[in-house]
Amino acid sequence: MPDGDNRGAIANIGFVIGAEGVAVIDTGGSYCDGMGLKAAIRARTALPVTYVINTHVHPDHIFGNAAFAGEGVSFVAHRNLPRALGERGEHGLQSYAEQVGPEAMQGTKIIPPTELVTDTLRLDLGGRALVLIARPAAHTDADLTVFDEATATLWTGDLIFLDHIPVLDGSLKGWLALTAALMQQPAARIVPGHGPPSAPWPEAGEKQLRYLQRLAEDLRGAIRAGKSISEAAAVCGTGEKDGWQLFGAYNSRNALTGFAELEWD
Repeated sequence: MPDGDNRGAIANIGFVIGAEGVAVIDTGGSYCDGMGLKAAIRARTALPVTYVINTHVHPDHIFGNAAFAGEGVSFVAHRNLPRALGERGEHGLQSYAEQVGPEAMQGTKIIPPTELVTDTLRLDLGGRALVLIARPAAHTDADLTVFDEATATLWTGDLIFLDHIPVLDGSLKGWLALTAALMQQPAARIVPGHGPPSAPWPEAGEKQLRYLQRLAEDLRGAIRAGKSISEAAAVCGTGEKDGWQLFGAYNSRNALTGFAELEWD
């Protein structure tokens, strides 16, 4: 969880270097977090940052954007991200500041995208191409994946969680379908939104798929049995708790979100 000790730096963030420029993929939970990433880039290359790619709307992935604001930097995101930022950005700033403390959030501000991905976008960093795909509603309704062709690395953002329990903020049915579809995409490895910095693919998707399947099955069973949403939230998905961090913090929330979707099936 974001707190004063980790200063909101809880997500996997990083960058890809081409012959002509650098693409940043998510910027972290604060201006301070973003500046740390910027320093890591400068330790590796003097090439300019030409693209900042935001995989989705959540604060721990995009609140470091301000560290990269400047002439020549294009901020790239899913077509739905501007709407999501408009609805949630200011509240996210306030909420995150309450969790990590105002000092950690100094300099942090909303930087909206300047280039939107409606379907597929190919970015050339100079001899190194990144393929961005705007995904349907799943973890959120503004999820973007990034595929680095040179290394066959798939950056999933929070479409894939490892260790940290998946957090549902979009569509349970959509996330189930997309997880299964992503596992069919050839890739040597993924960079998940949370967990280790990389993992072999598609094996890394199996545990999340099993959790989402179990949650959906339990919720459908509870709905058929006439259980209330609060009753379902207390028990659905709990059979998959082993091996997930922060299960108690998020499973019931996932169940509430999933129940509201599945009760209309």
